[in-house]
Amino acid sequence: MRTMEWKKVKGRSSTKLVEREGVPFLIFPALEETGTVVHGFSTRLGGVSEGMFSSMNVSFTRGDRKEAVRENYRRLGAAIGFSCEELVCSDQTHTTNLRVVTEEDRGKGFARPKDYTDVDGLVTDVPGLTLATFYADCVPLYFVDPVRRCIGLSHAGWRGTAGKIGKKTVELMREQYGTRPSDLAAAIGPSICQDCYEVSQDVIEAFQKAFEERFWPELFYAKENGKYQLNLWRANELTLLEAGLKPERIAVTDLCTCCNPALLFSHRASHGKRGNLGAFLMLR
Repeated sequence: MRTMEWKKVKGRSSTKLVEREGVPFLIFPALEETGTVVHGFSTRLGGVSEGMFSSMNVSFTRGDRKEAVRENYRRLGAAIGFSCEELVCSDQTHTTNLRVVTEEDRGKGFARPKDYTDVDGLVTDVPGLTLATFYADCVPLYFVDPVRRCIGLSHAGWRGTAGKIGKKTVELMREQYGTRPSDLAAAIGPSICQDCYEVSQDVIEAFQKAFEERFWPELFYAKENGKYQLNLWRANELTLLEAGLKPERIAVTDLCTCCNPALLFSHRASHGKRGNLGAFLMLR
């Protein structure tokens, strides 16, 4: 394992760095312990992309060479343990739209074109299909139901967080598969921390509408420049608790993308000059 200097949240150890086939990636012990899934979250390391995409970029839409991106996926698949031919990718536009993924969707977004748009979250009960969503500061939300054997993976930027996409994902899993929220194991993945996430008044107004006033001190504070610092991690955790998950079954990230720009892509840290990280989740 190569030596990497991570800046991590003190007193929290929700992520674990592993390396296989020369590719470092992150896993969540809380999800691993279910014995139900193969999963991972990519870093910037171990790929073939160059320049501002260096080196493990998984976005086809930011100007990187397609051949490089496809090779990056192949390397991640070999390391994490999924087949690229069985990927099903999101089409993220900061909505709270979700898609129920079936056998008919196998390969969409990598092996063949997507025939859907505006999808920020995916759920499935089909073993072998690998759900994939994409990040560079926004919040990955992983859901594993080891009892009903189904999974969910959702992308929560500030709009998705204010729209409570996490709760909507849980509700869809309950409707489709009979999931009991108390059975779920969930992970709130690497994303921008409160110290790094300055936002404007309009964003805060959306959170004031979405969350009870008693939670506001936990979610944001005002600054002298008229801006605010917003806590997306806590907002998503509160949403999952509201959805009925047990607090001890929610793993909250210990890694900020913006604090670790050499190891993780960050839109804020790079001023938009970056590739994408990938979250991957497959039912065994």
